[in-house]
Amino acid sequence: MADALRAYGLIVAMWVRSTMAYRASFAMTTFGNFAATGFDFVAILLMFSHVDALGGYTLPEIAFLYGTTSTAFGLADLVMGSMDRLGRRIRDGTLDTLLVRPVPVLAQVAADRFALRRLGRITQGLLVLTYALVTLDIEWTAGKVAMMPLMLLCGGAIFASVFVAGAAFQFFAQDAAEVQSSFTYGGNTLLQYPPSIFAKDLVRGVTFVVPLAFVNWVPSLYVLGRENPIGLPGWFALLPPVVAAGCLGLAALAWRTGLRSYRSTGN
Repeated sequence: MADALRAYGLIVAMWVRSTMAYRASFAMTTFGNFAATGFDFVAILLMFSHVDALGGYTLPEIAFLYGTTSTAFGLADLVMGSMDRLGRRIRDGTLDTLLVRPVPVLAQVAADRFALRRLGRITQGLLVLTYALVTLDIEWTAGKVAMMPLMLLCGGAIFASVFVAGAAFQFFAQDAAEVQSSFTYGGNTLLQYPPSIFAKDLVRGVTFVVPLAFVNWVPSLYVLGRENPIGLPGWFALLPPVVAAGCLGLAALAWRTGLRSYRSTGN
């Protein structure tokens, strides 16, 4: 693990130095990422120009959901966002060059072409979250205060595990980046809206099958003082660290299985 983290850090540092060699380009692309991701929240603002609530949730409450999931996803995207390139490497055979290096393949794939511009997404999510926290009238307790950083870190870990599991699936499908994106980028979009507007079967699916609900829905309902739409007890809000650890473990197992099944390319 220590060797993998060290290798990841060295590769990331190399790409950061390359990026900062063109500071104006970095500034423009980061701002572009910030603006592009901000259009999602602009769409929410447009909806609230016609309605006072969505699924019983006010604008600040949805801003809270939006800010928490966008920040958590941004952290995972920054660290593991390059995993969706694995399918192309498998298809064209360039993954073989990573296998012969004395560095864990996962660290190489995750750090490949590290994009510092993704900080724009994190910044935009934090700004919306700040607006929500300033606007909402939350009865803060020690548990709710502790839940805020825990929610963001565990949410990022859950999204990171989905990135890794999706990449592992590409060892068998060879090019399934869009399938992976439906759970990562699609999951991020899903969690920006309150669970009350979705069918209960869908809410159960993202709680017990692909546990994206623990990124922000379950802990956010605790912070906002809202009831869970599928009747989960309040102590479920304490489970994000357990769920995140379980997801990371399963993702590691899936990655190991996929990598062992790889037989290179050829004709």
